[in-house]
Amino acid sequence: MSLPYTTILLDLDGTVADSAPGIIDTLKRTFVALEIPVPDDAELLRYVGPPILDSFRDRAGMTLEQRERALEVYREQYLDQGAYDAALFPGMGLFVADIDASGLPLSLATSKPETPATLMLEHFTIAHHFDIITGASADEVRSAKADVIAEALVRLNAFGADLSRPIMIGDRIHDIEGAAAHGIPAIGVSWGYAEEGEFEHAIAVVDTVDELRSLIGLPAEGDPRE
Repeated sequence: MSLPYTTILLDLDGTVADSAPGIIDTLKRTFVALEIPVPDDAELLRYVGPPILDSFRDRAGMTLEQRERALEVYREQYLDQGAYDAALFPGMGLFVADIDASGLPLSLATSKPETPATLMLEHFTIAHHFDIITGASADEVRSAKADVIAEALVRLNAFGADLSRPIMIGDRIHDIEGAAAHGIPAIGVSWGYAEEGEFEHAIAVVDTVDELRSLIGLPAEGDPRE
């Protein structure tokens, strides 16, 4: 079977997993600890996807000192509990398993730091389906999606992946623009956290996992495996 892409780059929050409940709860506790007014849930949902330090700066107007303290509090709370307050989107567990079975190289490409990202994938028992797990660095120096994708490509190349026709799959504009910075097309998934207009430059937008499977070249869920 000939597949349209040679390597898959996959976002985590809002694409593979509905992680908003744990992130929002952790953000609330972080704001309370810092004695800063807690934004409403609609505003906190906008924090899901972009680098967290950028959101603390751009959305909360925090100073550098506040951002560093907020990150410290957030990480402690999130690793303790928030990372597990999530659920796989229906069909995504089988999707990554079938990518693995197809032989397509698969890398996570998330702005979430690698430690909580790995913990989440292990919690859902799907970490072993990823050839590479790439996320933000612990110091957040690598957190912009373009930088995460750059690191994923380096690791995939070392792995021996065919990078002639990669594809990025994600739910936010950061996934689309981060991929475009490397000349990589991107598919947007509508079940995540995107706001209107974020998929303007995606090559396709899918509403179901079966639509995504079709674009990647996998059989629909329940069809005989080829």
